[in-house]
Amino acid sequence: MKIALVDSGIGLLAAAAAVRRARPDADLVLSSDPGSMPWGPRETEDITAHALACAKAARAHEPDALIVACNTASVHALAALRAELEPELPVIGTVPAIKPAAESGGPVAVWATPATTGSPYQQRLIADFGRGAQFTEVPCHGLADAVETAREHAVDVAVGAAAALTPRGVRAVVLGCTHYELVGARIRAAVTESGGPEPVLFRSADAVAAQALRRIGARPDPGAAPTGGLTVLLGGRAARLPAAAATYAEGRLLSGATSATPAR
Repeated sequence: MKIALVDSGIGLLAAAAAVRRARPDADLVLSSDPGSMPWGPRETEDITAHALACAKAARAHEPDALIVACNTASVHALAALRAELEPELPVIGTVPAIKPAAESGGPVAVWATPATTGSPYQQRLIADFGRGAQFTEVPCHGLADAVETAREHAVDVAVGAAAALTPRGVRAVVLGCTHYELVGARIRAAVTESGGPEPVLFRSADAVAAQALRRIGARPDPGAAPTGGLTVLLGGRAARLPAAAATYAEGRLLSGATSATPAR
């Protein structure tokens, strides 16, 4: 079994680690293009071109499914990726966990990139799945870039700024960018320190991993032998995990299995 994941950068670590925890025997292919970050401010055609390039590089390794582990790419490029790759290769997108957060009763804050905050896509999700809960959209300036490069001070500054925009009393925070999942504990602490109760964080990684397994007819088996390998592609070329990945628990979970295997 082999699962591929696509993102602009190391935001895909969260979903990759979720797959690894669910199926330690699954091979993983991580295909990203950090040189093109960030994708958010780019035009749809440009985002689609970068996402397709990463997906095609991963496809050469013959995965059974491909996860688009990026909210921006899922918004702008998912239809094009499916048109190009399916039905031969199932493609699973990433959607912010608006619905389960609303079911918690709210009030809810949605932390997202400035390009996504207030976008018709995100507002449509809130309208369709918000179930009448009170939502606040919070733009997180510079947070994805800070996480990507593991600049601790920059992460603290970006998280603190977003926490200051988050209303007191928020009981749930939706992490609307896959990079944010890597610093979830810091986000929870910052929101709590701003004067509110400790919020529940709603992430996408576990749901996306579960959906990928369903699409290929596989069941979670966390007790399976940890035999899964890891292939890393940066800009389409075999590489090692970026050094910044080791800053995060998800990267450390994956790093022991790293191997740059050639396409078959």
